[in-house]
Amino acid sequence: MHASRLVDHPSPRLSVALACAEGEWPHQDWPDPDDPHVGRALRVTPPYRELGEQGAVDVVVLRCDEPAADFPVLLKAMGAVSVPVIVISPRRDTETVVEVFRGGAGYLVEGDYCTCMLASAVMAATVGHTYLSPVACAALRDGAQRVSGEGAKSASVAGAAMERLRSLLSPRERQIMELLSTGLGAQEIGLRLRLSEKTVRNNLSNIYAKLDARGSTDAVLRWLGATPAVRT
Repeated sequence: MHASRLVDHPSPRLSVALACAEGEWPHQDWPDPDDPHVGRALRVTPPYRELGEQGAVDVVVLRCDEPAADFPVLLKAMGAVSVPVIVISPRRDTETVVEVFRGGAGYLVEGDYCTCMLASAVMAATVGHTYLSPVACAALRDGAQRVSGEGAKSASVAGAAMERLRSLLSPRERQIMELLSTGLGAQEIGLRLRLSEKTVRNNLSNIYAKLDARGSTDAVLRWLGATPAVRT
């Protein structure tokens, strides 16, 4: 792997792979040498075969123009290695955002985030949260019903289906889902709602059961209408 050690701090600082074509990484000054969390940044170019090495990095950040083509190539190169991925792309259409999110990756739309947000996304990824920039979140929310096939139905039917799903949750659970769908984790949600992290996690467990969701990503997709509603 052609590696560029930008900073040299002892563990447990994170190792992040910056996966992109040569010369296409947009933040030459990231991470900062004094970054308290990221200790090493590795530049990796297509076809990303080096990422198949277990333990090579903690998080992969993929910068690409066409996630529909490049994200699968990255996942194939990673093979059995399971580390979180964040995609950075100028694409902001719903289909692209939904497919990346379904694949378990975070999504930052170019021009819609700063390096501080990128650092937050990296940290969130290490504890299992899928981060979306505001435009990506809006794309997922606004066009999800069309992507899931609901566009073939009347708007009133689709709206009724979403209302039925949301009615399964208590007012507090709906608050938590709204925050979860913006990429916040249990700790951040607890701070916003003045709840303990344990209380938030208990609520999330109840939410997943009610929505017939396998986890946070599946729950958010259901909440935003990007997958079929729960079974009735």
